[in-house]
Amino acid sequence: MAGKTLIPNSNVPSPSSFSISPAMEAMAENPKRRPRRRRAAAAATATAAAAPGENGAGADVAATAVEDMEDFAKGEAESMRASLLRWYDEHRRSLPWRAASGGDEAERAYAVWVSEVMLQQTRVAVVEVNEMWAGLGYYRRARFLLEGAKCIVDKGEFPRTASALRRVPGIGNYTAGAIASIAFNEAAPVVDGNVVRVISRLKAISANPKETATVKRKLAGQLVDPLRPGDFNQAIMELGATLCSRTSPGCSSCPISKQCKALSLSKDTKSVEVTDFPAKVLKAKQRHDFAAVCVVQIMQGADENHVFLLVKRPEEGLLAGLWEFPSVPLDEDKVDVGLRRKEMDKYLKKSFNLDIRRNCKVVSREDVGEYVHIFSHIRLRMYVELMILTIKGNLDKLAKSEEQCKLTWKFFDVSSIETMGLTSGVRKVYNMIKGIKEKKFCESWILNDK
Repeated sequence: MAGKTLIPNSNVPSPSSFSISPAMEAMAENPKRRPRRRRAAAAATATAAAAPGENGAGADVAATAVEDMEDFAKGEAESMRASLLRWYDEHRRSLPWRAASGGDEAERAYAVWVSEVMLQQTRVAVVEVNEMWAGLGYYRRARFLLEGAKCIVDKGEFPRTASALRRVPGIGNYTAGAIASIAFNEAAPVVDGNVVRVISRLKAISANPKETATVKRKLAGQLVDPLRPGDFNQAIMELGATLCSRTSPGCSSCPISKQCKALSLSKDTKSVEVTDFPAKVLKAKQRHDFAAVCVVQIMQGADENHVFLLVKRPEEGLLAGLWEFPSVPLDEDKVDVGLRRKEMDKYLKKSFNLDIRRNCKVVSREDVGEYVHIFSHIRLRMYVELMILTIKGNLDKLAKSEEQCKLTWKFFDVSSIETMGLTSGVRKVYNMIKGIKEKKFCESWILNDK
């Protein structure tokens, strides 16, 4: 550490900033009276300074004061830092992005940035298995990553502090803290779901994690080791991901179990368990949607060269800016094949000027099957069909109406479809089509062989 300047932790309050709660005043007047501790402490909300979200936009953060909440004492924090770092040095997992610790600081920062974006709400095992972004479900984050990288290149240098990093498009509190602490040794906290769970149990905070987010960020800031902030942040996240898990905590092996109030309460009270902390937030009921999906294949010329029609989704909303096969939403009571095809024919005519009665001929049309794609809040049942067409005239002569100009669509050949970054749902639909074609080819080969 010689020659390096340590950056003080701005999240640790100065002595002059501490205030005495009514409960503490009552204890001073009557030492025998002790404050009643509540498991799910109610929160009084105060407006805090605006902090950018993960998409770079500013938002007012509500600071939540939890009753009977205590800051980490200096000696307590130092003890936990030492114990947690010793555990981390011995048990840390070998991950690809941790191997990028040497070399240029900017390269290290970029490696941390990419890994943290990929890991947000995604298990380490998933990131290790998937070499491509497709399948992770974070296509919007990938776009923000590109925008942020362009912004940094334009400025000519990689921001070195959490506050400066938050001004980069797509970088919010969590990612800024991770990059600043791991790559540039700034004592900035990192608060993800694992850290929230660890702190909730250390302080026995059973309130809704989202309602107490600001309190936990402050507490996390008090714990960050000023000498090894990057390692400490990775250590507390590692602890939450392994030993301090949501449903099966390994308290007997935890390096900071002596300071854990949730564990202490569970030993003193039979009705209390460590897993009661933090409170389990009820998920919104999953919505059931239905859609007709038509894989439109256009045959061209005698040699049967063909292309596929793909549509680009709007730049905002679900799967923003990504390519998909033509699809139309359906009502649950209108999913029979006749109604589906009627709705799809109307959509193809209106949106792409593909009129099966005027400027194109249907070579074949068949149902391929159903596929259910699960999003976090939506269960989408897709009714997939393959329609092979020939066009009267050239593809580039298809007229575009005012309605069609609102859409971005394009014809792709097979090689492009095979290599482009499709979502897992679209890729599944394409593979269903490939499966049907391969099956027909095999059946035809068998019949000809006979």
